[in-house]
Amino acid sequence: MNDREAIIRQIEAIPESLLPEVRDFIQSLQRKPQQTQSPVTPIAITKTLSDRVIIYTDGACTGNPGAGGYGAVLIYGEHRKEIAGGYRLTTNNRMEMMAAIAALKALKNQCTVTLHSDSKYIVDAVNKGWAKRWQANGWKRNKKEAAKNPDLWQELLNLCQKHQVEFVWVKGHAGIAENERCDALAVAAAQQPNLPPDAGYC
Repeated sequence: MNDREAIIRQIEAIPESLLPEVRDFIQSLQRKPQQTQSPVTPIAITKTLSDRVIIYTDGACTGNPGAGGYGAVLIYGEHRKEIAGGYRLTTNNRMEMMAAIAALKALKNQCTVTLHSDSKYIVDAVNKGWAKRWQANGWKRNKKEAAKNPDLWQELLNLCQKHQVEFVWVKGHAGIAENERCDALAVAAAQQPNLPPDAGYC
């Protein structure tokens, strides 16, 4: 595979929502004056594009609360990894969160991540700053109401400090291949025998 084919393959793996960012990056390179010593090479561009990890996550629960499972698909260039797990008594929201946490914990190095979830609970709480506000208020949603799942929110926020994470909401059960795969992984995990307890659920 030559450099041009490698770049095209990397671009094709990028979600449509990120294409304007890639376009702006390429245009910024074109606007830079020509350098005689160290010009921008295709290898440098390829590395910039392939540094982004694409993640899809989903959670499932048989009853709420009930036995639950999570699934995630991680895509990095040509590499693909699936992870899943489950607990014998938990909630759907906790499994949605655990899917994101498990996926981010699977990254060995600091990464730029686009994480897709069909959980507005997660996406809105992060993107709209609700989770950080709950944290700053001692895990209180308001003066009277405690925020649920503070153990997982703390872990997720810590991981978002380690990695540069963009949360993107996707509609569930809408034919998005990787989202459907995560759902299948989560459902299968919830149906496994001898699941461990979810120590944070009470």
